[in-house]
Amino acid sequence: MTKPISSQSGLAEIAMSGIRDLIRSQGLRPGDMLPSEAALATHLGVSRPVTREALRGLATLRILDIGGSRKARVAMPDASALSLVLDHATYSQGLSIQQVLDVRRTLEMRTVALAAMRRSDAEATELLDITTQMFTALEGGHTELMELDIRFHSLIANASGNHLYAMLVDSFWVITRQTWPIGWRSRANHQNRRDNIKCHERIATAIMAQDARRAEEAMSEHFDSAVSVLLRAGIT
Repeated sequence: MTKPISSQSGLAEIAMSGIRDLIRSQGLRPGDMLPSEAALATHLGVSRPVTREALRGLATLRILDIGGSRKARVAMPDASALSLVLDHATYSQGLSIQQVLDVRRTLEMRTVALAAMRRSDAEATELLDITTQMFTALEGGHTELMELDIRFHSLIANASGNHLYAMLVDSFWVITRQTWPIGWRSRANHQNRRDNIKCHERIATAIMAQDARRAEEAMSEHFDSAVSVLLRAGIT
């Protein structure tokens, strides 16, 4: 007799926990392959459909990569699952964009200071190169400039040397891609948009100089501007 959906879902949650325990007990690392679906079902004491549902759930959370492979592999953690949670929380729990910006600001004030202290020469050079590309992209549409902006902040988070900071900062881009065009339109003239890029340039220059205090000041200025621009556009 087919199990009720709720019962199968409950078993899938238990199976997900069992698979995570298996990964830890076997010391599996990103890229390592798990046993076959049939072997997992036997190990967990559940049916193959339940095991399949558990594998899909863990893949959604980016704990596993099931891709086109016949067997699941341990995934490299990324920000995609956190992005989904953040996006859902913003719309279902009444989080405002300004509240999201406040949390992001707190994180990035720390990441920029750490980046100034820990960045590699290659990372510092790339940050300055991105600002050069941003000035060039300013003459075109906003989409390329937005992606450069996202890459700029992501690189700072990576340069902090703390992978968790990098994941948390990257999780905000699902919101950024929704609000960035609003900020672009609110910065209605060329000079205002250029001034925004100049602020990025000051951040990159401070990181290159390994001046954490100046980097924090420039990042604070950047977020002050972002908050003000969105407020002018009616985004609270």
